[in-house]
Amino acid sequence: MYRGIWGATRPLHRRQNNLTHISKIAHHRSAVSGISTMAVNSVRIAAAQMTSINDLATNYATCVRLVKEAASAGAKLVCFPENFSFVGAKDGESLKIAEPLDGPIMNRYCALAKDSKMWLSLGGFQERGSDDAHLCNSHVLIDDDGNIRTAYKKMHLFDVDVPGGAVFKESSFTEAGKEIVAVDSPFGRLGLTVCYDLRFPEVYQQLRFHHGAQVLLVPAAFTKVTGEAHWEILLRARAIETQCYVVAAAQGGKHSEKRESFGDTLIIDPWGKVIGRLPDRVSTGIVVADIDFSLIESVRTKMPISQHRKPIEFWKKASI
Repeated sequence: MYRGIWGATRPLHRRQNNLTHISKIAHHRSAVSGISTMAVNSVRIAAAQMTSINDLATNYATCVRLVKEAASAGAKLVCFPENFSFVGAKDGESLKIAEPLDGPIMNRYCALAKDSKMWLSLGGFQERGSDDAHLCNSHVLIDDDGNIRTAYKKMHLFDVDVPGGAVFKESSFTEAGKEIVAVDSPFGRLGLTVCYDLRFPEVYQQLRFHHGAQVLLVPAAFTKVTGEAHWEILLRARAIETQCYVVAAAQGGKHSEKRESFGDTLIIDPWGKVIGRLPDRVSTGIVVADIDFSLIESVRTKMPISQHRKPIEFWKKASI
């Protein structure tokens, strides 16, 4: 079961409830055979949970508070959930506030990253689309100098009739992305996704086996119905099948009379074990865990699925 098995590797480096809940920090520090994960080749990250509303200033204030909590806990990266900066209460509100990535909303978050010396994973952000009728659901990564390192546009749009719930048609106002995005960082090679992408394992297979991802970021705003049924099992499956850490920052609670998110922010290790979770599924707060590069190497070495996978040519020949 890989507990107590350690390899040697080095990380890759390259260039609301209106805050009615008390924020809590759930700090994971696992020990394997008496050795803490706080080793030389580990780095601490945080995943935030919040209940965004249709007020940019209120949501920003929440993000500032959570960044301060993460910094106090020793984290160097904070991952925020989908729609961190704004959740509309009425149809069309998100389109009205959509901006380019060099607009004042994102500039404010870039300044927050720089002032706090913290990397920020922000996804998805309502980025202005190619016309006034569409936006892009963009996952933006900002470094601790306040620079946007990369941005991923959500590929899979949520056009779903939720059983016993509402009907969603994200494609009616959102442009789908077409490019997979992975980037080197002090936290390993990060693979960027957004929410509904989670149901499509081929995205995560591409990130791991063709783009070298070590940590998969899944900011989300799952509905209460779909979250109760599938959230944790999908996240753990993505971690197990890719042998990556999965960091899933979630919206939780009631945003308005019409919208409610499941919550349950999680951090999962490459063996599929939940190593970070808030004690309250819908509270506002952060969960902290250590990304241990030795554990990634250990799991991948002892079960080398990258060597055992069949190439696409094999499946073409096998499909008769």
